[in-house]
Amino acid sequence: MENMALSKKQVKQLRALANGLSPALWIGKEGVSEAAVKQTEQTLDAHELIKCVVQDGGPVDAREAGEDLADRLGAQLVQVIGRRFVLYRASNKEGITPIALVRE
Repeated sequence: MENMALSKKQVKQLRALANGLSPALWIGKEGVSEAAVKQTEQTLDAHELIKCVVQDGGPVDAREAGEDLADRLGAQLVQVIGRRFVLYRASNKEGITPIALVRE
């Protein structure tokens, strides 16, 4: 899947939106497993913007996990803070309201 580049304004907008989100995905001692990839894909399709947490003692840090998932799923790694990271991917799933990204 082709990653679309986000502008600085769009990243800022997505960070602000992610601020109020509760984590939707936890990466545990298995790291970025196939199950985690599948769950992330389903959650991104349903929500477009998700916050994820890498649990203590996991084999990867938040940046590694976020970059790995973004690469595998054609998503954007929006933000990494501590053990948390935020992913964005536009969804074309019916029934969800897409995030209206600001234009440059």
